[in-house]
Order: sequence, then structure tokens, then C-alpha cells
Amino acid sequence: MAEVRLEPVRTLDALNARFSAWLSECYQNKPHSALPEETTPETAYRSDPQPLRWVSPEVLKDAFLHAEKRRVDKSGCVSFQGQKYEVGLAFLGCTVDIVYDPQDLSVITVEYEGHAPWTAKPLVIGTRVGKRPTLPEHLGTVSAKGSRLLDAAAKRKEARQEKQVPAVSYRTVVEEGKEDV
Repeated sequence: MAEVRLEPVRTLDALNARFSAWLSECYQNKPHSALPEETTPETAYRSDPQPLRWVSPEVLKDAFLHAEKRRVDKSGCVSFQGQKYEVGLAFLGCTVDIVYDPQDLSVITVEYEGHAPWTAKPLVIGTRVGKRPTLPEHLGTVSAKGSRLLDAAAKRKEARQEKQVPAVSYRTVVEEGKEDV
């Protein structure tokens, strides 16, 4: 920066040209004491036996995705960023991962252990309604074998009657000639 102040530049291109010259001559091609045998960074970089591995754009894109957990409601949907998305009835009550790009919320991916990731569709409620989907077996109705309410009421009544049996009743005690006890 001190060198640039001696001869001020007027454009960004001129500043970049000066920086490129400084980087090449004063840093990359100048021996460094941290490198063995006074090697330059440029020489160390070029003589490295390990070739560089470049990251594919898909892997790089996936590295910057965000994820949040959501619970699937009883209609098979999750709420995310003020919008409902269809996940599927098979996941009712499950907690799924919502994977998304914060710059593009038009597409969200749902991940659940043991299943391949899939794209969730925004829930659109229209004027017509289709056939109601069938519920998964574990959420189906189970026929009752008896009434728990009536069984509990009978037990409470029996317990109350057992308490009342030893009680003394004064209704049958009447003194002769008087109506009141």
C-alpha cells in the first residue's frame, strides 16, 4: 500500500495490474524461509507430487446447502418459509430434513433416513378436491373390543357403593310421636 501511495492509480484495472506484478515478483517467486532450501512458493507449488483435485460444481453446490428439521403434520405436509409442502402420508409424524439453497427457495429437497432424497411439491389447494388417499396401515382404525369408558364408570360406581354400605342411614330412625329426629 505504501508503494501505491507513491504513484496513485486511477482505475481498478491499473490497481489489479500492480497487485498482479507484486504478487508474482515480490511473493511467489521470492524464496521463503518457511520453505526448505530457500524454495519459492511457485517452485513448491509446481513440484508437489500430489496433483490438484478440482471439486465438481455439483459437489461445490451441495456443500453450501442449508438444512432444517421439520415434523410432518397429519396431512402429510411440512411448513417451511411460510409455505406448505407435500411430503407424503407415509411420513406422518416423522421428523424429516429440509435441504435448500437460501438463494433459491423454489426447490426444496426432503431427506429421511432409509429413503432416497426427493423434491417436495408446494401444496396447492384448489377449488376441486380429488379422491381422499388411503391412510397407512399403522394409522388405520382399530375395532374396539369393549368400552373403556363404561368399564371405568362401572368400577367407579362399584367402589362408591362399597363405601356407602357401612354408612348409617338416619332416615329410618323416627321417634314415636315426632316427625323429626
